[in-house]
Amino acid sequence: MSVQIQRRLFTVSEYNKMAEAGILPERGVELINGEIINMSPIGIRHNAMVSKLTHFLVEQVGQNALVFPQCAFMASEFTQPEPDLALAKFRSDYYVNAMLRSPDLFLLIEVSDTTFNYDNKVKRNLYAAVGVSEYWVVDLNKQKVHTYWDSQEGSYQNSKVYKKGETLYAQQLDLTLETDWLWTW
Repeated sequence: MSVQIQRRLFTVSEYNKMAEAGILPERGVELINGEIINMSPIGIRHNAMVSKLTHFLVEQVGQNALVFPQCAFMASEFTQPEPDLALAKFRSDYYVNAMLRSPDLFLLIEVSDTTFNYDNKVKRNLYAAVGVSEYWVVDLNKQKVHTYWDSQEGSYQNSKVYKKGETLYAQQLDLTLETDWLWTW
């Protein structure tokens, strides 16, 4: 006789209660499709790029958006990812009483050092499925930025890969990024 093993999927509410109770670590996990996933450790290059982009984005978007580095958003009842950067609609309360949700977001950015395949497949599909309008993956190893926009029916309709020497334009914000700047230290 075989035994069926059933997975127990967690909701965002349950996940957050576990975090509040101290059951989960403060960093290093995220909830994806009801499963608690260990995130890859943040390396030096990854941390430096997130810091560099955070500084740049805050200066560029001013009062037109809020920049949230490494912050969670509620994608669905069973999913609360933690992208490296989120650009959200400006609110004077800075979302103190509400978790970020897809309609609040202009752009999500993942910085990939060791997680490119995960960020460019799993996360991309997840973000498109929940209606995140624009998504960038900064590939530290190949020095490219993969961009996706116009999510419809669970997938992005448009994409472009930017290499060194090209200019990247955000779709919903007045935001321009010279890719050479990303790789200049």
